[in-house]
Amino acid sequence: MNLKNYIAAVKDFPKKGILFRDITPLLKDKIALKNTIDKMCLFAKDNNTTVVCGPEARGFIFGTPVAYSLGVGFVPIRKPGKLPRKSVSHKYELEYGENILSVHHDAFKKGDKVLIVDDLLATGGTILATIKLIESLGATVAGVVCVIELDDLKGREKIKGYNVQSLIHY
Repeated sequence: MNLKNYIAAVKDFPKKGILFRDITPLLKDKIALKNTIDKMCLFAKDNNTTVVCGPEARGFIFGTPVAYSLGVGFVPIRKPGKLPRKSVSHKYELEYGENILSVHHDAFKKGDKVLIVDDLLATGGTILATIKLIESLGATVAGVVCVIELDDLKGREKIKGYNVQSLIHY
C-alpha cells in the first residue's frame, strides 16, 4: 500500500511558503490507518520495545495503538503545564523559537526500552528532546518510528546513532 496516497499536501500552511503534509486523510481511511499501525508495530517488535511514548499531540494518535498492539504501556510526552505530578523537562530549539517537552519523573525506569512514535520527523528537535527525557530517567531508546520524514530538513542527522524508521519520505 502506498501511504503517500493518503497524505494531503496543503500549500502555504501554517504560513506562506510552507507545504504542509496533512495526515488526516490517512487517519480517516481504516485500511491506511491499520496498515500504518501494523508497519510501526513490526518495527517495534524488532527492537524489543517494553514501553512506547509519543510527543504531543499526534504522537499520541499513533503511539497508543502501537502500545496496545504490542501489549506494553504508553507514556505521553507533553507540552509545558500539562502534567499534574512531578515532571522533568527539556527545552529545545525550533526553526523559529523554543519549546519545552515534559514527562512525569517516574514515567521510565532503568531497563525500559522505549520506542518513540510520532507522525513527523522534520528538523529533529522534538525527537531529540524526547530522547533526552527518556535517557535522563535511565531508560534506553529502542528506536524511533515516524509516519513521515521530510528528508531535506535533515532531522535524522540530529539523532544519529539511533535506530530510525520512517514510513514515508518527502
